[in-house]
Amino acid sequence: MSVIAITVGDYNGIGPEVALKSAASRTIRANCTPLLVGPYKAFEYYAEKYSLRRKIMKVDAPSDAVGRSEITILDICPNFNEKLKPGKLMKEGGLWAGRAIERAVELCVANEADAIVTAPVSKETLRLAGYIYPGQTEMVTNMSNSRGSIMIMVSGFARIALATIHIPISEVSRTITKELLCERLAVFNDSIRKDFGVKSPRIAVLGLNPHAGENGLIGPEENGIIRPAIQEARSMKIDAEGPFPADAFFGTYREGMFDGIFAMYHDQGLIPLKMRSFSTGINFTAGINIIRTSPDHGTAFDIAGKGIANPSSTIEAIKLALQISKNRKALRK
Repeated sequence: MSVIAITVGDYNGIGPEVALKSAASRTIRANCTPLLVGPYKAFEYYAEKYSLRRKIMKVDAPSDAVGRSEITILDICPNFNEKLKPGKLMKEGGLWAGRAIERAVELCVANEADAIVTAPVSKETLRLAGYIYPGQTEMVTNMSNSRGSIMIMVSGFARIALATIHIPISEVSRTITKELLCERLAVFNDSIRKDFGVKSPRIAVLGLNPHAGENGLIGPEENGIIRPAIQEARSMKIDAEGPFPADAFFGTYREGMFDGIFAMYHDQGLIPLKMRSFSTGINFTAGINIIRTSPDHGTAFDIAGKGIANPSSTIEAIKLALQISKNRKALRK
C-alpha cells in the first residue's frame, strides 16, 4: 500500500491538527498508509489535547507503518523539549517545520514514501529559523534536486497554474518573459497529461493587464510577450489559447471549459479558485522529481489549539497525491 508522508507544518499553527485528523480518516486509511513526519511529542500534545480516538505510535521507518491500525509517526527529534504555544509565531515552529519537510523529501527521493503532503507553514517563522525560501514550493523543489517547478492549484472548479509565484506584484511584469512562459506552459501541459490523465489538454492563458492590454493601449506585455509565447507553445503542439482578460474569463468560466488555466501571478489565479473551493483546494507542485501536494490554506494561528480546524483540504491533498502516484506508476508499466 502506498505510503504518503505528511509533515507537521508549523506546530503552533493548525498543521498537526489537520495532519492527525486526516491520518485518522477511514477513507484515507482504506487507500494508503498515512505517515506523519515531525517531532513525536508535538503530535502527542495535540492528540491528547483533542482526545483523538485512534491511538498514535512511533515508527523508525516508513515500512513499519504499513498495516498498522494506529496513526504512525516518524519522529525526527527524540530529544524534543520545545514548549508548544498554539497561535504564536516562534522560530522553533519554523525550525521543525523545515526539518520535517527535509526528512519527508528524503523519504520520497529514496522511494521509501510515494508522495509528500506538506502541512501549512509560516514563511516568517521559516525565515527566522534560517530557511530562506519564498515558499514551500521553492523549498521542496530545491531539496528534491529538481531543476524547476510550477505551482498548480487544483479543485473541482479548475486546475490553475502560475507563471510567477511568491514575488511582489511590482516584479511580475519584468519577471515574465517569452522563454519563462513557454517553459512553464510545457511543464503544465505535461503534468495535465501525465499526472491527471488528460490526453490532449486545452489550456487557457490569461493576460497580465486589464482587458488583456487592449491591444497595447494598457500595457505592452500581451503583444510583446504573452501572445508570442502562446504562438511558440502552439508550435510545440501545446493547445494554448488566449490571452484572455482575467476578469471576463472567470466571469464566464464554467467547470470543464478548459483542462488548465495559466495565470500570470499568484492572486490572479488563486482568488477565484479560493472563492469557489477554499476548504477543498489543493496546491500541487508540478515538474519536480517527487510528488508533493499541500492544502490551499495557511497556518491559521487564530484558531490553532482550538480543535476546530477543518481537515478537508488536507484530506483532498492526500487523495490527489495518491491518484497522481497511481497515474505515474501506470505510465511506467
